[in-house]
Amino acid sequence: MTGVSLHGETPGRGLAADLLISLRPDQWTKNLVVFAGLVFGEQLLEPGAVARAGGAFGIFCALSSAMYLVNDVGDRARDRLHPLKSGRPIAAGRVSPASALGAAVLLIAGAVTSAFLLEPRLALLALVFVGVLILYSRVLRQVVILDVLAIAIGFVLRAVGGAVVIDVRISQWLLVYTLLLALFLGFTKRRQEVGALGADVTKHRPTLGRYTPQLLDQLVTVLAAATLVSYAVYTTSAETVEKFGTELLTLTIPFPIYGVLRYLMLVHDKATGTGPADILLHDRPLALCVAGWALSVAIIIY
Repeated sequence: MTGVSLHGETPGRGLAADLLISLRPDQWTKNLVVFAGLVFGEQLLEPGAVARAGGAFGIFCALSSAMYLVNDVGDRARDRLHPLKSGRPIAAGRVSPASALGAAVLLIAGAVTSAFLLEPRLALLALVFVGVLILYSRVLRQVVILDVLAIAIGFVLRAVGGAVVIDVRISQWLLVYTLLLALFLGFTKRRQEVGALGADVTKHRPTLGRYTPQLLDQLVTVLAAATLVSYAVYTTSAETVEKFGTELLTLTIPFPIYGVLRYLMLVHDKATGTGPADILLHDRPLALCVAGWALSVAIIIY
């Protein structure tokens, strides 16, 4: 029979499994934005560029997992009051704060070192990424609007990192689209959290009490429209047409329209507090929409 340590950890495979769960590999899909530079920089058929972009993806997966560990340590008391987060290994006491923080330091050190070996500018972006998320964890998450904006900036840094590591220029409109899409997803997640926690919302995080359902619905509506318009502008701009030598990218516009509307429907139908990655992984029509968009873009560009 397996014993339990004084810190509430299960030794051996139990601790390793709980640490792996705490890294949240199911959330690594958020780092796929790293490959935007590879696709839109017309490097998808270059093995060397694919390998370097894959390395950048792994680096940002390690960094984001490290920050999940740091956040879970800081939030463990509040997470125990949450209907879903109370089952997380750190909140449940199966992984000690010391073990989690030690793993986070190792992940950050390994990721930044790997980034420097790949491309020194990527290492700088990695440090900025960590700095922004630490600032979010310590300060910005308590500030309305800025809490979501900080997370959205993290997505932009991922996109820039993916372009830097293969030395391609990424369209400013594409970065604007990334920022707006990340803000849209961030505020829809806040909408889910407020809906799921109800009257207990301030017990989990006081900032959430400042977000009313009505305010969040307005923010989500504005950002949904802005996201779709920014993508339409990018695909129809003279710069994009000249770069790829085709106007056919406009044919991909229905994919984000369906994706955004489908996502909004799911958010209002399932106010369970689950995040964008969970919805994407579990909703087949939405996953097929994303896959169809990616395939269509690849066929048109290449």
